[in-house]
Amino acid sequence: MAAAAGAEEEYTVPLLKKQYYENCPGCKVDELKELKRGLPIREFLSIWTVVLCSALPISSLFPYLYFMIRDFKITEKEEDIGYYAGYVGSSFMFGRALTSFFWGIVADRYGRKPVILLGTSSVVIFNTIFGLSLNFWMAVISRFMLGFLNGLLGPIKAYASEIFRNEHQALGLSTITTAWGIGLIIGPALGGFLAQPAEKYPALFSKDSLFGRFPYFLPSLAISLLAVGVTIASCWLPETLHTHKEKRAACDDSFGALETASGDDGSKEDDRNPVRVIEQKKQAASLLRNWPLMSSIMVYCIFSLHDMAYTEIFSLWAVSPIKLGGLGYSTENVGEVLAVSGFGLLVFQLALYPYAERLLGPVMVCRIAGALSIPLLASYPFLSKLSGFSLSVLLNCASVLKNLLSVSIVTCLFMLQNSAVEQHQRGAANGIAMTAMSLFKAAGPAGGGSLFSWAETRQDAAFLPGNQMVFFVLNVVEAIGVLFTFKPFLALPRGLTATVQ
Repeated sequence: MAAAAGAEEEYTVPLLKKQYYENCPGCKVDELKELKRGLPIREFLSIWTVVLCSALPISSLFPYLYFMIRDFKITEKEEDIGYYAGYVGSSFMFGRALTSFFWGIVADRYGRKPVILLGTSSVVIFNTIFGLSLNFWMAVISRFMLGFLNGLLGPIKAYASEIFRNEHQALGLSTITTAWGIGLIIGPALGGFLAQPAEKYPALFSKDSLFGRFPYFLPSLAISLLAVGVTIASCWLPETLHTHKEKRAACDDSFGALETASGDDGSKEDDRNPVRVIEQKKQAASLLRNWPLMSSIMVYCIFSLHDMAYTEIFSLWAVSPIKLGGLGYSTENVGEVLAVSGFGLLVFQLALYPYAERLLGPVMVCRIAGALSIPLLASYPFLSKLSGFSLSVLLNCASVLKNLLSVSIVTCLFMLQNSAVEQHQRGAANGIAMTAMSLFKAAGPAGGGSLFSWAETRQDAAFLPGNQMVFFVLNVVEAIGVLFTFKPFLALPRGLTATVQ
């Protein structure tokens, strides 16, 4: 028994001690990770608040965008509002698409923290300006600049994969997608509750006050004030980038190879072979040739296009008149539905998602979630036939389930992307993912708004009348995304292959 215990202890001791450099912030973080045990609550909360700050302004405008465009008086017919709403919604993603790769390179060269601080600061400035928009073009330009300077989602994904120990990385990436998903839900909820306060809360806000003259400023101001606090708190975030000149990735690869080798297949000699290390570096030099990375990014882009189009279409559909196939909801009603969805999403991602991912693997979770989304979306047009309590209950259930499935898909794809590259490439890899995803998401609101406006003009069509066509097209995009999660298109990172077949 003593001998067995001794043997067990021998296998738990690292075969090669990592080398740490005194003035390297990345080494300091790695050393703390080795010493620290237990759930890193502080790190989870830090990442959660940063991502939430970035996500809130993206979709907070959708519940009131319909009324904002109407107030700009740039449309002649009510059916045309969706076209202009789509352009305002797309301007953020178009701006982010132009610079995401650049911010990824900056994060790899100068650190994750400066890019995070710049991203949260941009929310403070340009989200406030958007709330004060006087016309259509002011709204478009302020949203464009907000996306142009906000490139923190890529670096924060790299940051999460570096700040947590291996056993907590799935939960860490789940924290990002949870915060992101909640931001995309709570943002519209805030927009729904706080927009047009002089009309909803006349006892608190008069029509002659600042919020009466700028009816869509209050939700923007609330988000910007949160961003101020997050920016100040982020000054104390530890940097995870290694700054010493030695090739850290090579050291880590050797350490990992030695620690996981079985001892009877000669793999230790192969991994320490300098020629093999050089060949590995050459193969990883071009991220565009990394098919496990690029295939997961492409699948990510398809689902992102779907999610962004759905986010805008849901709000437009909910607030549009009943005679045009909508629900006739107010911005406050939409806010209530999305607030319930946000709470359900938080519970699922923190309590259930890590177990599902561990049991089924990220690819299988992605496939199941995508497949379940199709019949769910197909039921949406028929909800407009209901009213009162039954409509409220079914709409809340459908919205919660749809957002749970969407965020589960994104979390799985984040894991695949970060597993496909080494640390010194993660910022650039996530920058590529952000650029491609932003281009697809930029097409989402513009295409979704145009599709929605067109569908409203064909209420009496024989084939898929009215909004049935809108949700049918969304399902086509979702089905394409599910098909692309199968071989031969999706290639898996080497370390995940055995667990997700």
